[in-house]
Amino acid sequence: MTFCFIGIQSFPKLWKSNPYLGLGPFHSHISRFLKDCYGIRTQQKWFSLKTASTQNTKAMNLLIATARYCRKDEGRNKQVSSKFPHLFAAGAAKKRSQMNPKTKDHALPPVRNIIQLPTKPLDSEEWDKLKEDFKGKANFEDWIISQMAHCNSSVDVAKSLLAWVAAKNNGIVGYNLLVKYLYLCVFHKQTSEVFDVYEIMKARYKSLESGANTLLIRGLIDSDRWKEALLLLEDIKKVMTPSKKNYNDCIQGALLHQDVNIAWDLYQELLGHDLIPMMETLKAFFDFGKDIKDDQYSNKLLDILLYLRNNQLYPGESFARSIKTWFESIPEEHWKGKFTKIQKSGQCLGCGKNLESIHLSPEEYEFLKGKIMRDVIDGGDQYKKTTPQELKRFQNFVKYCPPFDIVIDGLNVAKMFPKVRESQVLLDVVSQLAKQNLRVLVLGRKHMLMQRARWRKDEMEKVQKLASCFFADDISEDDPFLLYATLHSGNHCKFITKDLMRDHKACLPDAKTQRLFFKWQQGHQMAIIKRLPGSKITFQHILSYDTVVQTTGDSWHIPYDEDLVERYSYEVPTTWLCLQRKT
Repeated sequence: MTFCFIGIQSFPKLWKSNPYLGLGPFHSHISRFLKDCYGIRTQQKWFSLKTASTQNTKAMNLLIATARYCRKDEGRNKQVSSKFPHLFAAGAAKKRSQMNPKTKDHALPPVRNIIQLPTKPLDSEEWDKLKEDFKGKANFEDWIISQMAHCNSSVDVAKSLLAWVAAKNNGIVGYNLLVKYLYLCVFHKQTSEVFDVYEIMKARYKSLESGANTLLIRGLIDSDRWKEALLLLEDIKKVMTPSKKNYNDCIQGALLHQDVNIAWDLYQELLGHDLIPMMETLKAFFDFGKDIKDDQYSNKLLDILLYLRNNQLYPGESFARSIKTWFESIPEEHWKGKFTKIQKSGQCLGCGKNLESIHLSPEEYEFLKGKIMRDVIDGGDQYKKTTPQELKRFQNFVKYCPPFDIVIDGLNVAKMFPKVRESQVLLDVVSQLAKQNLRVLVLGRKHMLMQRARWRKDEMEKVQKLASCFFADDISEDDPFLLYATLHSGNHCKFITKDLMRDHKACLPDAKTQRLFFKWQQGHQMAIIKRLPGSKITFQHILSYDTVVQTTGDSWHIPYDEDLVERYSYEVPTTWLCLQRKT
């Protein structure tokens, strides 16, 4: 079979990062281009109990009410930004890393190209000479096209490379180069070249792997042969579940060509595979809906918003604008949207309404408590490093204690201010909480009781007088103890640690439980943001509202990601789209 290049005229910039062009499992080589009983020891107390007092709910509320940001003007309720972003706020992790920079490793200088890339098309003799000068261990053809791709070399140069390869191999170009060439055609929307390569591949190969099918699907959807992409999708289904990108491309193609029924069928099929749709897929439905005046279609779009809520998903800024535009385009319903922020109280600055509470219902709390006790504490959490005997000892300890108001990860908190002695930091935190008549549990390690430079024995003795303490073996993991004590104490109990519990969240069996855990965490995890001279500790407020899509029927509040804010998966957006229906 001879491989002829038909109608190849252009080959512009290539290898930019693009969410559509993931090439599947086989394409790792291409992706490189794209880039325990309890007891008391005779000599040392491993735990201590503070004399119990009646649970003080008012004191707890006082703590929550007075824990606030440090700002120059605290009387301005509408001020929602801060030098100290909320623990779970989008971009907070990045800001914390910038405020506490780590020492960077000295990077090695980049390896220079072994040869200089050509800047103009080469003939056969020139390519032979360039290959002769090449001293690398990699296959020359693969290496050179990779380098040209990264350096955005001329289209004509790349074309001359492939022509040279074909001339040396009786008109045959290897599959690897062919797929890479197909990638470039797709990326640059060179539809006629996509057709040519598609025909060659159909003739030469009985079947194509998913990576090539993925590229072909993407390359065909904008053309009048877009329905052939659906056939390729069926080919992928024969060997594996298509990716959400495959479905996105086919849905986009169907909407582009006004076939709404196929688009919705593919969307339902995608959900049936338990795949999370790309935001671009959902945005496409809203963009298309601006031109459709159909109640059934509108209801499906509202179902998408409820899907975002139920799965705690957040649209990007562009998607949020599409949602706003669609609502405002609904005739005779008089929707008006604005982009806004939410006050610490949970009140929307756009409309004045209060958002849903972050706190779990009694039913949700009991469900979550049971799941964590079974799957994280008793279920062999792979991340905990403790013995069943010590965990049993701790459970018995907690069983005979009254409920706590605050549980502190002592070692974690003690290390929050590296320039201050660790036992002093812990004592400062415990002292401030004890002054508010809160019942505090400090979880620590046995080495914290040993006299040393960073741990003074007299300060730790003061800690044990002010709070109940449990000191585990030095090899034990604190988190299971912290979760157990907090949940066992009741829904009022808060905890303090810098640990964001991502590993333990991952141990939970399903997405619903993980979402409940994150909601509970946001409403119970306290953060320390400053230690002032005189040992005064400043606590950050705990979120009072839930960051999910929510509606009252005549209003929608949709949290969204800002384009220029980097949000980690354990963070939530701070910007909202407020939609109100005028009556």
